[in-house]
Amino acid sequence: MLQCRPLNHTFGAEILDIQLSADMDDATFNEVRQSWADHELLLFRGQDLSEDDLIAFSGRFGKLENHVRQEWLSHDHPEVLVLSNIKVDGKSIGGLANSEINWHYDQIYLPRPAVGSLLFSVAIPLEGGATYFADMCGAYDALPSHLKSKIEGRQAVQSYDNFNTGHSIKTKDAIKKKTPDVTHPIVRVHPITGRPALYVCPGMTTLIVGLDEDESRVILDELFTFSTQPEFIYRHDWQIGDAILWDNACTMHRRDGFDDKYDRLMKRTTILPHEHLAVPV
Repeated sequence: MLQCRPLNHTFGAEILDIQLSADMDDATFNEVRQSWADHELLLFRGQDLSEDDLIAFSGRFGKLENHVRQEWLSHDHPEVLVLSNIKVDGKSIGGLANSEINWHYDQIYLPRPAVGSLLFSVAIPLEGGATYFADMCGAYDALPSHLKSKIEGRQAVQSYDNFNTGHSIKTKDAIKKKTPDVTHPIVRVHPITGRPALYVCPGMTTLIVGLDEDESRVILDELFTFSTQPEFIYRHDWQIGDAILWDNACTMHRRDGFDDKYDRLMKRTTILPHEHLAVPV
C-alpha cells in the first residue's frame, strides 16, 4: 500500500518511497492512479528521471500531447515540453523564462484540454520560482450560493493569446491560427470523479458568454478572488528531483518570478483525456 502525507487540508499528497523510473507493476500503478483521483495533485520527491522515464510513466495515464509551442519541445522527445530561462549560444532552450506567471489551467484554450501534467525539476533557482496550486473542486464546493446561481450552465471564453500577451512571448500568427479562442463550461464536471470544479482562470478566461464585458468582469473577478484564498492553495518550493503530477480538470496553478542570474530547468509532459472524455461538460 502506498505511503503518503497530505499537502493541504483539501487536496494534494506526497507519495513516499517510490521511484517513477522503476518498472512499476500494474498494482502499484493503479494505486497511484487512484491516489491521483483522490487527491488531485501528487508529489514525488527524490526522483532521477530521464525523458524516456517521464514519457513512460505519464503515458500510462493517457496519450501525451505535443505542445503547440514547438520551439519549446525537447529535440529528442517532442512529448516533453522544456520550461527554462537558460540560453545556449544566445538562444533560449525552453519557455516561460523567469517572470511571474499568472494563474492558469494548462491547455484550457484547446477544444480537447489536457487532463493532467507531470512536471519534473532538473535545475532550480536558489530563491524564488515557487509554484502554487489551487483546488478548484474545493473552491466550487465552498462557493456562495449567489455566485453559483450566476454561473450555472454558463460558458466562458478561453484565450491563449490573452495569456501570451501578459505572461509569455506574444503569440505569432501561426500559433494564433492553431489556437483560436474556445468556450468551455465555467463549471466543469470531472471526467473521472464526477466532481464539479470551477473551470476558469485569470490568465486565459476573458469573458462569460452572454454577458456584457462589465458584468462578466465583475463575476470573473469574484470567482478568481474566491478560488485563490489561502485555504484552497498549496505552495510548492521546489527541490531538485521533485516530480508533481496534477489534475488539469480541477487544479489551476501559477509561478513566482525569480532572478535571472539563477538557472531553472523543468521538463513537463501533458496528458490528454480519452476520446470519449475529450470535451469538458
